[in-house]
Amino acid sequence: MIILASKSAVRSQLLRTSGVDHRVMASPYNEDAAKHDLPSHTPDQVASRLASGKALAVSAIHPNHLVIGADQTLEFKSQLINKCQSISEARLVLNQLRGNTHHLHASISVSRGNRILFGHTASVTLKMRAFTDHFLNDYLKEEAPHVLASVGCYHYEGRGIQLFESVVGDYHAILGLPLLPLLAFLREIGELHS
Repeated sequence: MIILASKSAVRSQLLRTSGVDHRVMASPYNEDAAKHDLPSHTPDQVASRLASGKALAVSAIHPNHLVIGADQTLEFKSQLINKCQSISEARLVLNQLRGNTHHLHASISVSRGNRILFGHTASVTLKMRAFTDHFLNDYLKEEAPHVLASVGCYHYEGRGIQLFESVVGDYHAILGLPLLPLLAFLREIGELHS
């Protein structure tokens, strides 16, 4: 049995459509507390540590199952940007990102028996276009409260794609799950046919 230690519907859908039978269990891992304990870590290292923490927390409950933990961080000017708590905060973040480049770091960790078996972090470089205030107002009106559910205030697989001018990197990593390395690992250990 494979357990996805994430309540993300997008991550679960990616696994399901790629043929990975799994069960979903939200991890009891406290990522906000963990972030405070990682002040000297870079944003990609934070993503990796959070993914591992989520996987291990569920693995402690189900030690005989394979557990996939995942997390994603946004780096802007070497700083970690967290999910917004309000639409006004989302407006501030999108104004910061407008016309600029930022990086998404998507990390996965696979554990079994309270031990990490595999980890991978993929980084994607995204440049937002210099959209108008009128577009931003419409976007926030149409996408609220969904903008509060994701770091960066966008769902790239939806209307959020209109925010961007260019993207370099793995599409699945933008959605929060570097899928190809994960599938390769699952084939390597015999969870999927090779």
